[in-house]
Amino acid sequence: MPAPTIALIGAGRMGVALVRGWLAAGTQSQIIIVTPRPSDEVSGWAAAGKITLNPEPGPADIVVLSVKPQVFAAAIEDTSPFIGPDTLVVSVMAGVLLKQLAASFESTRVVRAMPNTPGAIGQGVTVITAPPGAGPADIDLATELLLPLGVVEGPIDEKLIPAAAAVSGCGPAYVFLLAEVMAMAGEAEGLPADLSARLARRTVEGAAALMACSDEAPDALRKAVTSPNGVTQAALDILMDEGGMPVLMRKALRAAANRERGLSRQKD
Repeated sequence: MPAPTIALIGAGRMGVALVRGWLAAGTQSQIIIVTPRPSDEVSGWAAAGKITLNPEPGPADIVVLSVKPQVFAAAIEDTSPFIGPDTLVVSVMAGVLLKQLAASFESTRVVRAMPNTPGAIGQGVTVITAPPGAGPADIDLATELLLPLGVVEGPIDEKLIPAAAAVSGCGPAYVFLLAEVMAMAGEAEGLPADLSARLARRTVEGAAALMACSDEAPDALRKAVTSPNGVTQAALDILMDEGGMPVLMRKALRAAANRERGLSRQKD
């Protein structure tokens, strides 16, 4: 059985990261990239014969939609010729529902994926959802396609996608903000700005690496570095009080999830 033809619509950071992974894995699939402004990397792949860039459209076995959700409606007309009745459509667009994908194209074989930005370096997490009647083969194929971005979780119920988006999709921004405000607070305590920024950044990087290497839960790791009545405990008494980080994070995630739900409703 020949390897499936894959058409990538849109070649931003996530799309390019996917293609890098497919090429690195030695895929036998023909890879088509459709983008109006190819990067030097994409153009180089085309020149080397590794991918086909902006060909005449025709149905592909798999179409990966990697355009911004704001331009989805405008992209339907150009994308539709690549999608036949048996094409598997994998969307990495936020806020575009499975029913909207199925209604927009000839194929009802659709899978939604919610990646996050660390996927650009293969260290992300992607959550997937599919219609109730989706075949296991489609789920397995979509999962395999998305592995270059990192870990793949799911499929989960589509109703849970806004919550997943709030946690993992938006999550990198929370971590970057943590490093940012830690640096600002250190500077306020008298540290030189460049030193405080380096300390904050390296601490966040190191703590994440420690958590990745440990079998312990985050709360256990936190308790392990918190001596009773010590320096860390003094800080956590502030961060974990009634108006502290737990409450703020719940409010923040609820706002993000509600915004994702709102984006979906706007596209109905």
